[in-house]
Amino acid sequence: MDFSAISVVSLLATLMVAATPILLAAIGELVTEKSGVLNLGVEGMMIFGAICGFIAAVETGSPLIGFIAAAAGSAALSFLFAILTQYLLANQVASGLALTLFGLGLAALLGHQYTGIKPPSSPKLDLPILSDLPVVGPILFNHDYMIYFSILLVAGVWYFLKFTRKGLVLRAVGENHDAAHALGYKVIRIRILAIMFGGACAGLGGAYLSLIRVPQWTEGMTAGAGWIALAIVVFASWKPWRIILGAYLFGGVTILQLNLQAVGVDIPVSYLSMAPYLVTIIVLVIMSADRKRASLNAPASLGRIFHASN
Repeated sequence: MDFSAISVVSLLATLMVAATPILLAAIGELVTEKSGVLNLGVEGMMIFGAICGFIAAVETGSPLIGFIAAAAGSAALSFLFAILTQYLLANQVASGLALTLFGLGLAALLGHQYTGIKPPSSPKLDLPILSDLPVVGPILFNHDYMIYFSILLVAGVWYFLKFTRKGLVLRAVGENHDAAHALGYKVIRIRILAIMFGGACAGLGGAYLSLIRVPQWTEGMTAGAGWIALAIVVFASWKPWRIILGAYLFGGVTILQLNLQAVGVDIPVSYLSMAPYLVTIIVLVIMSADRKRASLNAPASLGRIFHASN
């Protein structure tokens, strides 16, 4: 075993790439849950976004159109969940699980003929001076645009929820939908928009996997990333900036276990492969140890069905 073969600079740079799909999906789910809706269909929306973005990018030759198609496709898929839970008052947990299964099956059907095809490459940020800096340049200034977009998106969500009136209304709906309805706010409309935003973000995360991180289409390529995104929202205590910490922690462990496999660490590959998920579970257990504090951070109306006649 030669641990010197592991480059710290390369490790940190690839960490950002590994974390971005989960970061995008998690920030979208945070907004959805802030409105009081629990959508467990993130995995299905991510894989559907992956294939929608892949098909659009391959057929048009434009990664940008691929990402737009991914966001639109997953937002449309999340709209089905919104109709079921907000108008037909279906159980949110059951509907979310059904959405995951539906998304996985539909993506496998659509992507059957695209296996083995390479999508068009995505451009990277090119800053002549900053990109050439030792250590800092490769880590921070030599990535594709979606990595920077994901960080800006987190900042935008944080600002929206904390400093805007619409963000305050969204949080009010998540805390007490009956009181928000009594004040004249359109609870169902607000929740549907939040659900679709979450779906669009999940689609972007899925498209990042198929267009940049892999890049290719493989059935089931999300490999549980949607479930990790759900866990990271809890880990972050429903606070946007902590989403970055959770996503980068998972991304770091993922990249580290791949590097350990490459240098021939004498640990079974299966154990190394499950390490990122195991670390996520351990962190969640630690974060949830104080149940009172955890319950205070969660939106009070999360998962509760709203009916206008209540």
